[in-house]
Amino acid sequence: MPPLDKSQLQKPFKQRKSFATRKQEVAGIRTKFPNKIPVIIERYQREKYLPPLDKTKFLVPQELTMTQFVTIIRNRMALLPTQAFYLLIDSSGLASMSLTMAQVYKDHKDEDGFLYMTYASQEMFGR
Repeated sequence: MPPLDKSQLQKPFKQRKSFATRKQEVAGIRTKFPNKIPVIIERYQREKYLPPLDKTKFLVPQELTMTQFVTIIRNRMALLPTQAFYLLIDSSGLASMSLTMAQVYKDHKDEDGFLYMTYASQEMFGR
């Protein structure tokens, strides 16, 4: 495998891998882990306040609620209780926090099979 190019990390996941590669990856994941949801979480491009996550790809239990998932992501970012952040589904809107990941996946999964989320602080809404 070639060394990872730093500029590749700046590109969104969809631009780093072809559609066919992503679709094949999801097929393998879903076969191996049928009860897990493949999720891609990326930082909002113009985000200034929240730290980057150590990874973008997550395998999430389908019975997990959005509230539980947000807590996991908050802990991974080591946010202070006063720091707010939002998870946007497919860069379009917020999901109800009572929904399970399976429900969110069913309604919002991409054609490649991944569920895409973007995280941002509240400052992004006005800019």
